[in-house]
Amino acid sequence: MELRSVRAAKATRDPVHHPVFARFYARASVAAETRMGMAKVRARLLGGLSGRVIEVGAGNGLNFGHYPGAVSEIVAIEPERELRALAVEAALRAQVPVDVAPGVAEALPVKSEAFDAAVLSLVLCSVRDVARALAEVRRVLRPGGEVRFFEHGRGGGPVMRLTQRALDRTLWPPLAGGCHVARDPVGALREAGFELGPYRRMTVPEKGPSLPQSYCVLGTAWRPVDDAVTEARR
Repeated sequence: MELRSVRAAKATRDPVHHPVFARFYARASVAAETRMGMAKVRARLLGGLSGRVIEVGAGNGLNFGHYPGAVSEIVAIEPERELRALAVEAALRAQVPVDVAPGVAEALPVKSEAFDAAVLSLVLCSVRDVARALAEVRRVLRPGGEVRFFEHGRGGGPVMRLTQRALDRTLWPPLAGGCHVARDPVGALREAGFELGPYRRMTVPEKGPSLPQSYCVLGTAWRPVDDAVTEARR
């Protein structure tokens, strides 16, 4: 017979658990702030936001220091335990109120139409179901609410795109915490019913050789003002 404590541990196990990758990502992302210009990208991503904001996939909380003072509250969702602990530490240093909570993008633990804006920063590459995750973002935004996104995905010439698809089918996701390099974030947002605003394609880093994960897009989208999400309210 299985011990009750073992059953309880299984019941409370995090839905996302990549401790080795989490430690690597935490170190690499901090280094990328200056070496790869990520601090400037984060500032452009978040500039001008206001009101209540949900950040989906907050990682180790590096965005928190770039939110403007007009933001009244941030609810930061992060499923990976080690990254979430680092995000809590970052929240304590932030200049705006940040509440870090566990959860997955496909089932956000918040009420419908509760936020003025949503931030997606290097998260759509690793969610298990992109369409469902974006449906959740649409649900929790008020009509007319804004999405700020900075994502990486497919890009480059035919050889690079073939390489990206091959990596996604083989070793890259298990090595990189579920990350995929051949997804199309702009197309996914459009298919999810968001109105796309201006966006800019870029490579990170901007100088030097391009890697399969270098092809990024930075932009804005909106939930339509007349949108009616029919899912049950949480």
